[in-house]
Amino acid sequence: MVEVSFINPLSNEGRQIVKEYGDLNKLFDEDETLVNEIMHTANQKISDDSLIPKSYKDLAIKRIQWAIKKKNNKNYTQSEFEYLVNSSLYRQDVVTFHILCQAIAIQFNVTSRETRLFIESQGKIIEERLAKIPPGSRSEIIDDILRDIKTDGSIQWKALKDVIASKRLSLTDLLINNGNIILEEDEFLEEYSDEFTDRNPDRMYNILVGNNIKELILSRLIMQKTEEYIKRIKEMSSRIELHPAITEIGEELKEFIPEEISKYNTFYAGSGGIYGTVKGGKLLREAFPPCIRNTIEGVSSGGRNDAIVLLLTSFASYARLYPRIFASDESVKVSDIDPDLSITENEILPLIYEAADNCSPPLFDDQPQEKINIISKLGFGMHSEVDINHEGETKWYTPMSCEKIKIHLPQLCKPDSSCKGINNPLSCYGRKKYQIDNKKD
Repeated sequence: MVEVSFINPLSNEGRQIVKEYGDLNKLFDEDETLVNEIMHTANQKISDDSLIPKSYKDLAIKRIQWAIKKKNNKNYTQSEFEYLVNSSLYRQDVVTFHILCQAIAIQFNVTSRETRLFIESQGKIIEERLAKIPPGSRSEIIDDILRDIKTDGSIQWKALKDVIASKRLSLTDLLINNGNIILEEDEFLEEYSDEFTDRNPDRMYNILVGNNIKELILSRLIMQKTEEYIKRIKEMSSRIELHPAITEIGEELKEFIPEEISKYNTFYAGSGGIYGTVKGGKLLREAFPPCIRNTIEGVSSGGRNDAIVLLLTSFASYARLYPRIFASDESVKVSDIDPDLSITENEILPLIYEAADNCSPPLFDDQPQEKINIISKLGFGMHSEVDINHEGETKWYTPMSCEKIKIHLPQLCKPDSSCKGINNPLSCYGRKKYQIDNKKD
């Protein structure tokens, strides 16, 4: 049977494995047992021996590489990383998990792209490992783990409030009765069997709850506990110096993650339609469409708020950071492209504030709260400044369409030849910028 720690490395069993590991200096040494187990993993297909992780440090890096490839590489194949679902490697996996938590905690912010990547990958790998377990055994280990993390039987939905608040789990995913989340079949049948006169109650339990909901709760709870664990390590690292080996792995991750992601992401490229590809970069004012130029020159009191907060803020941020938003189905945050927020603070916000000052009267003179609304539209919550720790509290709004501008801000919509065939000012900017960039070449 699969060990509990292979699914939940934060379990008591997992913590004991870490204690027994011993000298962290061995993290970089070749481990014959690790290599041998990987080589004999069923369905494992590695084309080159150099791709086999030979040490615990290698396994940690490969774990991150797997997360990046699975999320971004359309040609991703599981067979290259099949060893990550090999339950015989549970001890090595537990140690690797704790190594990564510590290295990430001391190197990155808790809300950073890198930390999010790791936490999300933990949920994915739990799902994949559970899927490999036969149904009968899967039910047993799920129940064991839920009991281990104190969520056995009927639990108050409030016990999951942190997971729900993090948006990793929705109340609509749960079957709740009088504040209790129904997980066990006996309790479901006792409560609801009389309600199903034309359907089998046992079958309805499997549809409405069953292992699906338990697995969802389990993976989301462990993701939440992983985030809390990383936060604790980060707080502790300000008082206690972590082992140099952990620091070294963190520094390697700092270089490895952006380099690996850059192989797949298209954050700096955008669709220029028939005109080819437009790339993000320094804002070209000469490529701004008429509505944006008119906004920057100054808007009268009638439309100041919408022009600055709704139109210009979203336009300037996407035009500078991610012009291909409408050609992509990716979910992107400002920090994915601007990790230290230097571009946002030194280029995007100054342009928005310049336009606000040009308004008649200046927007912030009588409506200073609009600064908070601008920050909110960039995805950093209801605050007066951009702060990485607040990112994700609100949504990064996409630019208004030309149709909406005509309706809500008709005084700014003065189409010229660059607007022909365009339905969004960002698309207009992308086409014109592409033309200007190629003339320079």
